[in-house]
Amino acid sequence: MGEPISMPDVETVGDNPTRLWGLTMHERTRRLAKASGLAMAEGAASGPRLLANAAFAFDPAWFRHVAAHPGTVLAAHGVPALAHARDGAQAARIAAAMREGCPLAADGFDVLAYEQGPTIENKQLRKRETPFLTELRPDTVRRIERASYFGAYKGVTDVLTKYLWPEWALVLTRLAARIGMTPNMVTAIGAFLCVAATVCFAYGHYWPGMALGLVFMVLDTVDGKLARCTITSSSWGNVFDHGIDLVHPPFWWWFWATGLAAWGLAYDPVTFWWVQGAIQGGYLVQRAIEGVFIRQNGGMHIHVWRRFDSRFRLITARRNPNMVILFVAMLFARPDLGLIAVAWWTAISCLVHAVRLVQAWIVRARGGTITSWLSDA
Repeated sequence: MGEPISMPDVETVGDNPTRLWGLTMHERTRRLAKASGLAMAEGAASGPRLLANAAFAFDPAWFRHVAAHPGTVLAAHGVPALAHARDGAQAARIAAAMREGCPLAADGFDVLAYEQGPTIENKQLRKRETPFLTELRPDTVRRIERASYFGAYKGVTDVLTKYLWPEWALVLTRLAARIGMTPNMVTAIGAFLCVAATVCFAYGHYWPGMALGLVFMVLDTVDGKLARCTITSSSWGNVFDHGIDLVHPPFWWWFWATGLAAWGLAYDPVTFWWVQGAIQGGYLVQRAIEGVFIRQNGGMHIHVWRRFDSRFRLITARRNPNMVILFVAMLFARPDLGLIAVAWWTAISCLVHAVRLVQAWIVRARGGTITSWLSDA
């Protein structure tokens, strides 16, 4: 067995008065270090060091990647922007090149030239990409913020979150950052709107409920993006946000059904219970399948196994795609048929996920390995 790898201390090299998401580069680097369980450097040291050039803004994914690979240097046209020095001598060479804004001699380093488009897998956001790296100046701030925001988007998600929300949520994320709102504040506002939408559905006020739900769903994107862009993710914030996401959908579908009475479209008891059984039971089964897949495959989500799974995630029976079905039904003033369609789609989605889980079992039983298509892209 080899010697354990020492964790590097983190140092910001240089000064830059330009702020990103309201943060100086020193503060942003400090938050990145804290989020990665690393300490900021204090004075000279002979051990490994992670150096961040204050002249550049980079995606947090680069920070995690370089921190995990000693000797790696991320450079823009030869100038080191982020580097993991193995010892004090390497750190001194890198810091000098950063301060002078000149290329670093590559001997002894694994240099990633950004202009050549190196890609890395971002397991947290389920995608493979070339994360952003840009020189930070007043004239590049808005462009970098946009890159930072879109870099925080999951590569595998539902169709609304991927294609409809982004521009709306970007405006709100910028506004929240400017006025000093925390992600948990955004989540709290969204939680209130979520409850208000539930009450509207219970009384058959579907259009107002969907309007409130729409704002809630957009804010559900904003809180996560604000946390990632300002490096303020927290355990409590994760529990708060994901807890609401997990708990509220069954209530929406239940009270949508009870609200049908206000339209004179109430289900008979048999129809009510099979619709609820399919939706509520299917919701639990689908979540269970996803959990089993994650546990059995080293933490990998079922949605990133093959390209098909990622594409199916766009439309699988989750809250947002289900709301699209209900919206279409409301255009024809048939909220009852819309919920029946949601029930059928939930059952179909469950079947697809169950088949994929069994196929994964077969692959492993035959000695195969379950790996994400994103890791090979």
